[in-house]
Amino acid sequence: MTDLELGSLELSPIQMREMVDQAMNRITRLLTTFPDQKMDGSEDISPEDLAALVEQIPQNSTDFAALLDHIFEAGVPNSLNTAAPGFMGYIPGGGLFHAAIADLIGDSMNRYLGVAAVSPTLNAIEANVVRWFCEIVGYSPKALGFLTSGGSMASLSAVITARQSQLGDNFSKGTLYISDQIHHCLGKAARLAGFPSANIREIRGDENYRLCPDQIREAIMEDRARGLTPMFVGASAGTTNSGAVDPLPELADLCQEEGLWFHIDGAYGGFFCLTERGQKTLRGIDRADSIVLDPHKALFLPYGTGALLVRDGSTLRETHRSNAAYMPDLQDDNDLVDFCEFSPELTRPFRGLRVWLPMKLHGVGVFRDCLDEKLDLAQWIEREIAAIPELEVIAPTELSICTFAVADNGQTLEQRNRTTRKLIQFINAQQRVNLSGTHLHEIFVIRIAVLSFRTHKVQMEQLLEDIFAGLKAQGIRA
Repeated sequence: MTDLELGSLELSPIQMREMVDQAMNRITRLLTTFPDQKMDGSEDISPEDLAALVEQIPQNSTDFAALLDHIFEAGVPNSLNTAAPGFMGYIPGGGLFHAAIADLIGDSMNRYLGVAAVSPTLNAIEANVVRWFCEIVGYSPKALGFLTSGGSMASLSAVITARQSQLGDNFSKGTLYISDQIHHCLGKAARLAGFPSANIREIRGDENYRLCPDQIREAIMEDRARGLTPMFVGASAGTTNSGAVDPLPELADLCQEEGLWFHIDGAYGGFFCLTERGQKTLRGIDRADSIVLDPHKALFLPYGTGALLVRDGSTLRETHRSNAAYMPDLQDDNDLVDFCEFSPELTRPFRGLRVWLPMKLHGVGVFRDCLDEKLDLAQWIEREIAAIPELEVIAPTELSICTFAVADNGQTLEQRNRTTRKLIQFINAQQRVNLSGTHLHEIFVIRIAVLSFRTHKVQMEQLLEDIFAGLKAQGIRA
């Protein structure tokens, strides 16, 4: 930056525009050159390079252009390219640029959203976003919720709300029931909420990696006979491992009969309720007492956007309510909401704007169509893989995750897993797509997570080409 004097924290309009323009030039170049970028440059950085990243506190100013160089020329290339069209390794959303604009606006105006009275119009924007989410999953107007940094923090508040609602302050004998396939953050949330690890029952998934209601019912009976208090069942509306959807209606029936809190982790799969196929697959989600959603997954937003919804909003408010003499008068209705009253945070960023802006700009139909495309792509690649004799689809593709491994041709499990690992290493080494591996019980599988709004048929065709090439490279296929 040529004429920028940094003696004051207050910038002139010219300086502000020049900084944004310089940053925008780098951002535009980054977002329009994905085919020329490596999928994963994190392996290129040496231990010596890492050691050199440690910095002392700066005493003097640094040229803005040099700082941009460090970010875009040193930092970005030496990382996993989760924003690229070929990234199908974890469950990303791709990062809508609209949300970056919303963050620039929200961070610049820096208004406070914890209490409705001080920013009623802006507060209504975020409250509307939460209402939209409640409507998407089928909740009534009695529901409340809030946006948070992601599914982990949302899960923590869900468990604490369930604990308080079910057991009050005396919860040492409370027991929780989760699948061995559910996201690990739920078990972590239970421990952070004060439950002993011994009170968290991990139920092994069935042959399709789904939670079995009969096993939970049996565990409940055993725990009650031991003087414990069953209180919580956690189910998945699309697991991270394989995309499996637990039998939600049956689990809802069980919880209703036994008087347990029914929680659903819909961080990955919940927003597929926007589609007709997703609504059928996720039937029963509206019967959950609480639901976690991650807009930074299936609404394609940048990392740092999660949500907790609770069907009976009064339980959320009763759990989190607190006050002090220095607080303004707070609301007691669901129209003008004080987010500090039913979430852990008093000071909080304006997360709602990064959801509201792209949804208002485009309308929900664009998101629905994009999710339908991801369902199509996942089903297409599953069919293609199933038709390759040397490969085996390990779990049924219910949403947009497909898992596969080399076929069992009589080798030991260790040999089979080793061959599958070599295949994923070959695929990722081509730097056109990026996949991840996981274990479904004892089997090591390759996992294709199709969720970025930038991922289309061309990336799936490239993936298939690399699969064939990887099989030939190992001599598995002629």
